[in-house]
Amino acid sequence: MMNYPASKIRNITLLGHGGSGKTALAEAMLFSSKAIDRLGRAADGSTTMDFDAEEVKRKISINTTIAACEWKGSKMNIIDTPGDFDFLGETMAGIRVADSAIVMISAKGGTSVGSEKAIRLLKKRNVPFLFFMNRMDEPNADFEAVTARMRDNYGPGVIPLSLPIMAEGRMTGIVDVMNRRAFSIDEKTGAMTEMPVPAAYTDRITELQESVNEVVAESDEVLMEKYFAGEAFSEDEFRRGVHAGFRDGSLHPIYVGSAYRNWGVEFLMNCISKDTPAAGEKEPVQGTAPDGSAVTIACSEKDPLAAFVFKTIADPFVGRISLFRVYSGVLKPNSTIYNVAKEKEERIGSLFCMVGKKQIPIDQVGAGDIGAVAKLVLTQTNDTLTDRSRPVVLPKISFPTPCLEMAIVPRAKGEDDKIVAGLHKLSDEDPVFRVTMNAETRQIVISGLGEQEISVLRSKLKSKFNVDSTIEAPRVPYREAIRKKVKVQGKHKKQSGGHGQYGDVWIEFEPTETDTETLVFEEKVFGGSVPRNFFPAVEKGLQDSVSKGVLAGFPVVNLKATLVDGSYHDVDSSEMAFKIAAHLAYKTGLSLASPMLLEPISSVVVHIPEDRQGDIMGDMNKRRGRIMGIDTDEDGSAVACEVPTSEMATYATDLKSMTQGRGWYTIEHARYEQAPAEVEIKVIQAHKHQLEEEE
Repeated sequence: MMNYPASKIRNITLLGHGGSGKTALAEAMLFSSKAIDRLGRAADGSTTMDFDAEEVKRKISINTTIAACEWKGSKMNIIDTPGDFDFLGETMAGIRVADSAIVMISAKGGTSVGSEKAIRLLKKRNVPFLFFMNRMDEPNADFEAVTARMRDNYGPGVIPLSLPIMAEGRMTGIVDVMNRRAFSIDEKTGAMTEMPVPAAYTDRITELQESVNEVVAESDEVLMEKYFAGEAFSEDEFRRGVHAGFRDGSLHPIYVGSAYRNWGVEFLMNCISKDTPAAGEKEPVQGTAPDGSAVTIACSEKDPLAAFVFKTIADPFVGRISLFRVYSGVLKPNSTIYNVAKEKEERIGSLFCMVGKKQIPIDQVGAGDIGAVAKLVLTQTNDTLTDRSRPVVLPKISFPTPCLEMAIVPRAKGEDDKIVAGLHKLSDEDPVFRVTMNAETRQIVISGLGEQEISVLRSKLKSKFNVDSTIEAPRVPYREAIRKKVKVQGKHKKQSGGHGQYGDVWIEFEPTETDTETLVFEEKVFGGSVPRNFFPAVEKGLQDSVSKGVLAGFPVVNLKATLVDGSYHDVDSSEMAFKIAAHLAYKTGLSLASPMLLEPISSVVVHIPEDRQGDIMGDMNKRRGRIMGIDTDEDGSAVACEVPTSEMATYATDLKSMTQGRGWYTIEHARYEQAPAEVEIKVIQAHKHQLEEEE
């Protein structure tokens, strides 16, 4: 593949709901550009972009995939992203390195939830986008109705630049609005042949051109004057205005076709190469030097290297493959670069561009282009690779915070270490999920965005690391506390020939005035009834004891213990005897001090469309939650709540169902509160049942 300057490179990402046709469109674009010689089908598991074993098995996109192709003197880096919300991190990675985007919409219903989310992400990052109205080959496709709905939702800048020619309810051709040309489409191959513009489309073309003229005029003061003077734009002015309108986000063209049948794809690619911004037109990126100062990175091959790693692939044959975009300078094979995050140098071997899983060797990757390199030792996703002469950190991808927690359990005993090791290796590919070893509950807890993501990770553990596993709800880390003050004796006396064991303490147990996870220990012994050298043993005995409460074996918090009296034996007393005596006092005292169970309370913020407020608030009430406030945000409403952690186990799945995938939430631990009596009884019974099973 040739080396292209940044002015001839288009980095374009495909976005939309799951099943909207993104991968099919990528396949058709690659086929039209002759990058591949046959059209694969997702249903057959034969597409270029969905090559991962899990993608083939599930027939959905799971990873962000890159494919480079050449089209009429330019290079297109096609970035195919997943549509399932459980893989939102992959979508964000694809948007991070794109200069423009194609949002897939249906000719039957327009945008779906995935498309709406994608548009919000694009607007947040100021990435210009166009629409491809897919499935025009299917019955009941309604181009005009969907177009009207899109304009209502996204403003007058949504303008069709291609129109479907319909005959007996079927699409047979395309009208080029900008150039007043028409093309028939071969139903089998998708090949286009120019034909006269049907008379029925003349008025519609004029109407749409006038709409485009308004957008074009707003892009330039000279064009604005010509527009108001009633003068026609030249072809160059018109094209320049369309380009500017698309780049600044005032124009969102609609193109039509069928990705599956390769209808209208060639026309779409022509427009992409002419009207979407090239990599060289991208605004300079603001990086950060090691000293914290701002550094402006312009897209120039003459400047020092600055490249950003946005995706890592674990390839079973060549090891780790790092996908990167070069923002300035040129990266060449067999060179040494500097990883700013790791503060170490990396050796670059061979470079290649990707077409799905196919690796095409190249002799350099210049500014604005996307490439790949294998076997980097230290480099991970979100790292910046630079020249030593100008170390800089480029803005990182703010991956979503995982909110669904599940405990993962090996089917075969003793494979916990294999699970953890495998998951840590998989984190190279998917930096969104988290793995924690909960020492308190003795569980491996995996956190993800949804059940689908966790299911994929389990499948990969099985296929790549031969570890079979199951998942279950994680145990809730309850706490125990007391409600009143008591004074009790703990006495340990044992005689078995020779030296015996003797320890005797009187201890006051009471709740602390402030919340504390650790035991507060004091001594107020009078007259030396307990020698001072045994005080540490008493405290140690209590510290060991508070790890298990008397109700259900959970750690005890907010506890103060004061040693007030006791007795000792000159010969038989020892540190061990006083530790045991303290433990006996603890067991007796806490049982008498009105013990109670504390449940963890989480602070939750749920982001939802406004029309779902009632559903969410009602559901939170069922979960024993309290609504703390409602604010507005870019998604509609942000409902702040406090809810028992035990009630949130399946919330990620439930919220997706309640909002059709439009809602998301954040969760963090807030504090502990006394559990209701029915919850306490249930937890104590579960604890007894667990002890019986362990025995």
